[in-house]
Amino acid sequence: QLQASGGGLVQAGGSLRLSCTASRRTFSNNGMGWFRQDAEKEREFVAAIRWNGDSPSYADSVRGRFTISRNNAKNTLYLQMNSLKPEDTATYYCAAAIGSWASRWGSDYKYWGQGTQVTVSS
Repeated sequence: QLQASGGGLVQAGGSLRLSCTASRRTFSNNGMGWFRQDAEKEREFVAAIRWNGDSPSYADSVRGRFTISRNNAKNTLYLQMNSLKPEDTATYYCAAAIGSWASRWGSDYKYWGQGTQVTVSS
């Protein structure tokens, strides 16, 4: 029900914009978030946003470089990633929360997208 896209290969310092589109149902009343996972690491929180677009929350490692936003009319979540670093390399997943708030905890999310690969070369 969630389809993430926009990943790719980019040089360090570059930018990418990820999108996550919902199908078959709307998530306009749900908080939504982005998580990422490298093959050698556990899944980690990246960013989250409330149902109405307020109160974005970011991991310390991406704050100031990444921006999460949403367009409920288009049923789409975004992650603008600037000043990318090699350590940002991972598979990025979008998710819809059980509630309406912006949560950092994966256990608060019920619906997950299939992931999109982001690779940042040095």
